[in-house]
Amino acid sequence: MYRFNALLSSADRTETTAPVPPTAPENVGPLNAERLACLHRYWSAANYLCVGQIYLKANALLREPLRAEHIKPRLLGHWGTSVGQNFIYVHVNRLISERGVETVFISGPGHGGPAMNACAWLEGTYSEVHPSITRDEVGMLRLFRSFSTPGGIPSHCGPHTPNSLHEGGELGYSLMHAFGAAFDNPDLLVACVIGDGEAETCPLEGSWKSVHFLDPRRDGAVLPILHLNGYKISGPTVEARLSHEDLIDLYRGRGYQPVVVAGDDLPGMHQRFAAALDACHDTIRQIQRDARERGVPVRARWPLIILRSPKGWTGPKVVDGLPVEGTFRAHQVPLATVVSNPEHLQQLEAWMRSYAPQSLFDERGTLRQELQALTPPAALRMGAVASVNGGRRLVALDLPDIADYGLEVPQPGEVIAEAPRKLGEYLRDVMRNNPYNFRVFGPDETNSNRLNAVFDASDRTAAGPCLEVDDHLAADGRVMEVLSEHLCEGWLEGYLLTGRHGMWSTYEAFAQTVDSMVTQHAKWLQQCREFAWRRPLASLNILLTSHAWRNDHNGFSHQSTGFVDNVLQRRSDVIRVYYPPDSNCLVNVFDHCLRSRNCINVITCGKQPDFQWLSPHQAREHCSRGASIWPFASNDQNQLPDVVLACAGDVPTTEAVAASWLLQKHVPGIRVRLVNVVDLGVLSAPEIRPHGFDTASFEALFTAQAPVMFAFHGSTWVIHSMVHGRANEARFHVRGFSDRGTTTTPFDMVVLNTMSRYQLAIDALSHIPRLREDAAQAVIFFEAQLRRHHVWIREHFEDLPEIRNWQWTSDFSESQQPPPLAIGHVKRQPFTDA
Repeated sequence: MYRFNALLSSADRTETTAPVPPTAPENVGPLNAERLACLHRYWSAANYLCVGQIYLKANALLREPLRAEHIKPRLLGHWGTSVGQNFIYVHVNRLISERGVETVFISGPGHGGPAMNACAWLEGTYSEVHPSITRDEVGMLRLFRSFSTPGGIPSHCGPHTPNSLHEGGELGYSLMHAFGAAFDNPDLLVACVIGDGEAETCPLEGSWKSVHFLDPRRDGAVLPILHLNGYKISGPTVEARLSHEDLIDLYRGRGYQPVVVAGDDLPGMHQRFAAALDACHDTIRQIQRDARERGVPVRARWPLIILRSPKGWTGPKVVDGLPVEGTFRAHQVPLATVVSNPEHLQQLEAWMRSYAPQSLFDERGTLRQELQALTPPAALRMGAVASVNGGRRLVALDLPDIADYGLEVPQPGEVIAEAPRKLGEYLRDVMRNNPYNFRVFGPDETNSNRLNAVFDASDRTAAGPCLEVDDHLAADGRVMEVLSEHLCEGWLEGYLLTGRHGMWSTYEAFAQTVDSMVTQHAKWLQQCREFAWRRPLASLNILLTSHAWRNDHNGFSHQSTGFVDNVLQRRSDVIRVYYPPDSNCLVNVFDHCLRSRNCINVITCGKQPDFQWLSPHQAREHCSRGASIWPFASNDQNQLPDVVLACAGDVPTTEAVAASWLLQKHVPGIRVRLVNVVDLGVLSAPEIRPHGFDTASFEALFTAQAPVMFAFHGSTWVIHSMVHGRANEARFHVRGFSDRGTTTTPFDMVVLNTMSRYQLAIDALSHIPRLREDAAQAVIFFEAQLRRHHVWIREHFEDLPEIRNWQWTSDFSESQQPPPLAIGHVKRQPFTDA
């Protein structure tokens, strides 16, 4: 028979590395006989409930022989990881009860939902938030019937699980969430279970470095528990095949003090794991004591437990002549044909009865009193602590007055500035006002993204010793920088999920690295709305800068707008997308986002010097509406315009305003209206997006029939999908990022993607029949300018003077025209190639 321990030597099977003495007798440890027996029975109760969730729709306590009609028609769920997680959970409960430590449990191994449901039901928190799932036989059966069935609950952790704080349907994010939860949470212990399959993912692999950012003076502690049970769905895991010595070397190199607990012998495993857990907590308390009493940072080697136990432990050992326990066959449903195979049905009944359910639950189906005594005090149950339902501890930010961060703009386009500079000043004061519950996260780009004013309030968090040459680096810094989008965004999620506030800034092109993470967080927020007991959380605020249109110097690798494409596929009650066109709008938008709850706010705004269009007062009014007509760039005088030039995004706004200037200058009599959109969602109907414009409001901006030339920051399909269903939607003609780019000039980027002022103007004129003859010379001029541009940048390596020196004027003077003869000297050739 294949056994889990076949890979381990006899010495390895019982080895536990320091701080537990390796020579300790196998069955000797901190548990007395009574406590050991009760703890083992409690574990058996959790295991029984896991099996019941996977298989049973009737006969919850096996009060009669098990029959095929008691079995669910579809068997779903994951047994292999559940039993190990139950083992850890029960032992952590014992630690909490004995030491009174506030703890949250993060379940990393994917679909380990049965374990978390079972443990929450045993401790009572599941019934408190789901009153119909009572703590008796009736409630037990309802729990079983709800698991992985229509109208029920999924097979992984989610918002329905009171002892879970993150969406468990995707692997890789547990450890970064754990550290995010521990930051600024000095009394919290985060027990984070990492599956050995999950340990193979890139996000998790990068998460181990988080330990270097933990400050024991002000932060809580994370106890990673790497659960090596040997296999994924069908193959072995990498780290499960490493020797103890290699694992210890690996994790010592990562900055941890690893403790290995391995085997399948009982009660020895209970004693060894309990001893390891006590020793690790002693180490944590000593680290924190040293740091807090001395008041200086301690570069600690934090503990980590490596638990090696069989996959599907205590389950069927052999099925149909093939080994199951300790193999990949235990991953999901070990007995898959119970309804049609009497032998499997007998094995299932024997398996479930091996836990002796009548000794675990009384006549009512309630956990027996002596076992309930192992549950931590009510306020310390892992499904009841405030941090696992972060909205319970959320305190609104003390936000400064945005009027103090206004940029004076005497006339539209008269000032050129880097928009994020003022936002940096605003965030600096947010950090000053909220020193314990607000952090800024991002790759090594805070300076690059023009947010460096935040360093007046706090330094970067040092991940190691500080040197004299370092810039704004300190052990107590609150600006979290590391070159991993996964880690920065995941830390922020953990920070928010436990009731705090923050923001993440990154280069637009590389935000897509965390598309899947943001998707999972959105799903968590969406589902939280279904449970009134899940209190609202601070929103996930994302600033995308260094964007596609102004990464002309870095080239095509840095030019992508796809992050928004992904988030817009999430439900509209969670997602908000903003394109502030200038500094004053950016500060207004961010202030609003920091006040919002249960949203993912994506704000895109460039960092390069650009035109500033609106005064602080105008920006506040504009942002409060979400979109508005810009009178200074319009000349329709409230009449029906010949064309509406719409724009969303800073560079598209510049091009649209310049296109309006060109049209008014070169086509006398044309009526142009310019509409700027800062909140993308307003384009949709309110039945599609709750903050969308109704028909009257929409047509007050875009009319019901005028052609609309829309210059958009991102993919053209986004606008078309937003205005779908509006009157005469075919009149919307969108120009946006079409995945054309290279190392080139700023203006050439918009030309390559057919969104330049000249192309917008040509497109507009093609949709105004009454001006076709009057506009012919203007079109020739605009086309010639594009050809001239193509040649000029290859000769001079910079944009045309009339592009570089252009600014908005209302008199349309001749001074900004190119030399009259310049056009005639340009050789005709395609202008769209790179």
